[in-house]
Amino acid sequence: MNEIATLPTGLPAEASLALVQKSESTPIAGHGIRGFLFARLLAEPEGCLNDAAYDENLLFAACVMHDPGLGTLAAGQARFEVEGADLAATVLTEHGIAAADVDRVWEAIALHSSLGIADRRGLLTYLTHKGVFTDAGHFTDLGTAMPATGRRVTVADNGEWRAREADGERAA
Repeated sequence: MNEIATLPTGLPAEASLALVQKSESTPIAGHGIRGFLFARLLAEPEGCLNDAAYDENLLFAACVMHDPGLGTLAAGQARFEVEGADLAATVLTEHGIAAADVDRVWEAIALHSSLGIADRRGLLTYLTHKGVFTDAGHFTDLGTAMPATGRRVTVADNGEWRAREADGERAA
């Protein structure tokens, strides 16, 4: 992990971003990106990076697509977590992600807000929960996980994700 704000690339990542940019407000979409960055930050000091269950691409998909159930594509017929998980599963399946991996992402999204459950349902679900709730301010004890970079991740008006210096200047 060379650069804190480097996001995964490739078709599943692009599809995940496309879904949230199409269906969610900019602040909600930004929350998903920051949730991923927090989850990634937390994974290293907790020793998760060497765990066979750690998959950064699936973590990105789960964190970024954890709230489409609040967006314009949701039917409003079920809990937002379930509707979001269903939307994410459709996107991942359409892009050739293996069914077992789609199921892991579905579970992580469906349970991301389930306190006392998410941390018992595997690494992906745990990290998704921890990352998005850290961004929401529920977990504040980051210890050494949070480097003092002076940067924050924002989204530009054109939808491009950027690392910015704390004073608002574009990071190099």
